[in-house]
Amino acid sequence: MKSIYKISALLLLLVTVIISCTKDDLAFKEFLKDGEMIYPGRVANIITKPGNLRTALWWNPSPDPSVSKYVVYWNNNGDSVVVNSTTHNPLDTVKVTIPNLKEYTYTFTVYSYDAQGHRSIPIEARNVRVFGPLYQSGLLNRPYNATNPYVVNSNGSVQLNFNTPDTINVNTIVRYTNTTGATVDKTLLPKDTAITLTDYKAGTDILYKSAYIPGKGSLDVFTVADFSTFPKIFTYVLCDRSLFSEVRLTGDAQTYESGTSISKLWDGSVGPQGYPNIFHSAGNSGMPHVITFDLGKVYTNLSRIEETGRDCCNNPDRFEVWGTADLTNATTTLSASNSGWPAEATSKGWTLLKDITRTDDGKNAFTSELDNGGKPIRYIRIRIKHVTTGDGNYSNMSEIRFWNKQ
Repeated sequence: MKSIYKISALLLLLVTVIISCTKDDLAFKEFLKDGEMIYPGRVANIITKPGNLRTALWWNPSPDPSVSKYVVYWNNNGDSVVVNSTTHNPLDTVKVTIPNLKEYTYTFTVYSYDAQGHRSIPIEARNVRVFGPLYQSGLLNRPYNATNPYVVNSNGSVQLNFNTPDTINVNTIVRYTNTTGATVDKTLLPKDTAITLTDYKAGTDILYKSAYIPGKGSLDVFTVADFSTFPKIFTYVLCDRSLFSEVRLTGDAQTYESGTSISKLWDGSVGPQGYPNIFHSAGNSGMPHVITFDLGKVYTNLSRIEETGRDCCNNPDRFEVWGTADLTNATTTLSASNSGWPAEATSKGWTLLKDITRTDDGKNAFTSELDNGGKPIRYIRIRIKHVTTGDGNYSNMSEIRFWNKQ
């Protein structure tokens, strides 16, 4: 009985094998009815390079020696470009630039082809952004340092300060007028936060324009459409002391003698001077007292004073600087020692430019910034309120200089 079962099982297995082989053979023949499928080797490591209404694709070529060309498709295979295969070394790089694109995001598909027209499995570069006018219109010039936009150096050069730029900033062109009147362009690099103009012409505009790339390896540089104007640069120009002259208004302090007149303040001496090469007030002037002089011309932005005291004594350590453009009806009637004098001076058209307090011995040159309130100034009154010795009559000074900001 066992033998009959064994024979039956063997017959069943043999029939199954024969049937199975017949089905697979028929299916394989059907699969190969149009011939064997051939797939040339595809490219590797495709990367893209952004550009202005164009892009570039770089890849390592297929090592398959049968590959004769590559075809790049985009716009749902509606557009294409052919690249001939010149190398099969996978360490080389094939480069193709695709021009005349729209500002859009694309998918590019690359196929390898052999001479018989067989093509490889595709490789895609997705979300490839192409840049253009829309991108450019959104670019802004690199911001300057709003807290400290510039520094005017003692040698006359000007340092322009900028904030740290975006990582895609390439450069910023700074355009200015030099001292000869010529237009000059200088380049501020992304790594620098300041640029110095050694020959800047005071009072002229400074313009700047920045350039950017949309990404690493960009084919093109995009420049901001328009220049921006840098904040107005003011430089200090020393007032011409050859134009200065004495003025005596009612109530002004007298001088100790003719050789110690107010004009000693602009005689060109340098540093604290000794008697008689100084201004020396008379012994009956009282304290406070006032002196007046003419700068010789109207200054629209009188902005700085430097006062130098005598080499020994009676140097002003508290004094006011007043200014006006016109002496018509400018004479005060109250004594400078009267507490109402400042109010009367204001009513007469005088502007308090600075109330200065010195905490040293008053000898060396002392510089203060003035606030002209936007008013033009020609005539100056110095109201001396106190001297370092505490003397109630005498005041001494060696030099006074003024600067106009322009």
